[in-house]
Amino acid sequence: MDLEEEIEMYRRKIATDTYPMSIGELSNLYRDGEIDIHPEFQRIFRWESSQRSRLIESVILGIPLPSVFVAQNEKGVWDVVDGVQRMSTIFQFMGILKDENNEPHDPLICSDTPFLTQLEGCSFEPHRNSIRSLSATQRLDFKRARIDMKIIKRESDNRAKYDLFQRLNSFGSMATPQELRNCLLVSLSKKHYEWLAKISSDESFLKVIDLPRRLIKEQYHMELALRFIFLRKIDSAGLASVGNIGDFLAYELVQFVEWGDARLEGEREAFVKTFDILLQAGGPDMLRRFNPERNRTEGPFSLTAFEAIALGVGFHLPGAELSPEAVHDRRASLWSNDRFTAGHASGMSSDQRMKRTIPFGRSLLSV
Repeated sequence: MDLEEEIEMYRRKIATDTYPMSIGELSNLYRDGEIDIHPEFQRIFRWESSQRSRLIESVILGIPLPSVFVAQNEKGVWDVVDGVQRMSTIFQFMGILKDENNEPHDPLICSDTPFLTQLEGCSFEPHRNSIRSLSATQRLDFKRARIDMKIIKRESDNRAKYDLFQRLNSFGSMATPQELRNCLLVSLSKKHYEWLAKISSDESFLKVIDLPRRLIKEQYHMELALRFIFLRKIDSAGLASVGNIGDFLAYELVQFVEWGDARLEGEREAFVKTFDILLQAGGPDMLRRFNPERNRTEGPFSLTAFEAIALGVGFHLPGAELSPEAVHDRRASLWSNDRFTAGHASGMSSDQRMKRTIPFGRSLLSV
């Protein structure tokens, strides 16, 4: 296949349209449920009050905003792909933004902005918490401001959505790779997103991985949960073809939304049981590097330990009876092996590391 054929093949996967729309038109679509900014995304993206106020200032001053990308779902509703915070900030300022329970947010009251000093304390309409509000003329001007909309039509390939998440720059805080995957997952199947969010909030799991607050905020615990469920039973051929871990997780995510209730329940049981065992076996120490010479654990969470120990335990469930004591005792064998001593993974890609750690862990934890 030559370059021209590749271009034509990929273009067929993404059908798009584009046209400018006024904020008034967009607000009507939002009220009618025809554009979905997914309230779940508000926990994923992180905008400060100053960022939101600067956006409102930009609209009022007529400063062009970046395009908003939406994906048309099977019902014709527009799912916002890129522009969640822009849309939610505008709708909150107008007093129409709803939360996950369909309850209205408090209207946005602007904070200090670089150019319009009188915008501080200002609301869209008169409000008890604001110092002032826009005039009737200013509100009309605001609603008539236009935003360039890029529409990914529903016949586009699902994987194309994730590729666009990766390629587009957000107006404000950049999302982490897992935050992008979460956005895609919500767009493809809210049910599967909620399932993933629930298991990644499991108390034993969070205690065992013991991540810093920053990584939890960036959704890294959800990435680890995805790694576990996608790699737990992967066969040798699949492991050999993993390649870039981010691309692997994105590809598997598109397949994941096809999983039915029975498979989801089986995966949940294996996940919960694995981290219950690890918590009893030694808790966070089980997924840290172990120094055999000093007979102690050292350092933070280790992906090597996660791939060998956690995935090793998970591989043998639900059939095997693994005691916490046995798992604890076998951990030392991992760090006593020459292939896993300090510095073993220096310069090694994640897929190359996993080709060692995952088979070793399965063998190590076999009953």
